[in-house]
Amino acid sequence: MSQAIDTLMHEHRVIERVLAALETAARSTAQGGPIDRSRIAQFADFFANFADTCHHGKEEDILFARMVEAGFPREQGPIAVMLADHGAGRQHVGALRALGEAPGPLTSDDREAFVRHAREYVAMLSHHILKEDRVLYPIALQAIPAADMAAMAERFDAFERNVMGPGVHEGFHALADTLIEAYPPAPASSATVGHGCGCHGHA
Repeated sequence: MSQAIDTLMHEHRVIERVLAALETAARSTAQGGPIDRSRIAQFADFFANFADTCHHGKEEDILFARMVEAGFPREQGPIAVMLADHGAGRQHVGALRALGEAPGPLTSDDREAFVRHAREYVAMLSHHILKEDRVLYPIALQAIPAADMAAMAERFDAFERNVMGPGVHEGFHALADTLIEAYPPAPASSATVGHGCGCHGHA
């Protein structure tokens, strides 16, 4: 396993834990449990920034671009599927963000919209992660020389510094912990999430 792919897979584990927390929140809300706009906004913040800008950004700008250079088409095949998933995810996260930022208490329609978008997003992104872990990443490891993969890990570090900014990655780990504590995932999904996940740099 290369450091670059290892970084992406560690980030997947963090995202999966927050997806499990979102699933818990959706189930509780569907059963009449409390949820407020600020909590929905926190979920949207995590997925928009950690899952999309940080994780998907490294994939799209660095990994996928290198795979295209290696001969994989961008308009069809596995890269096209992954990009389509990223786009679908942005629509769901945008809907969650709109719910989180709207004024006033949540209406019954808002609660139903939260449950619907949360559940669809959890299902889609969970399947997307599985496809990347089991299909796309192994293909990339076969197609891209080891030296290029090592250079990619350094580019990931630079992405964290220049695009996300110092300390931002760690801040989203703290937000992940907050959401998981508020909406604990089902026991079958339990795993440790925190700054020691190894998904930043060469930790």
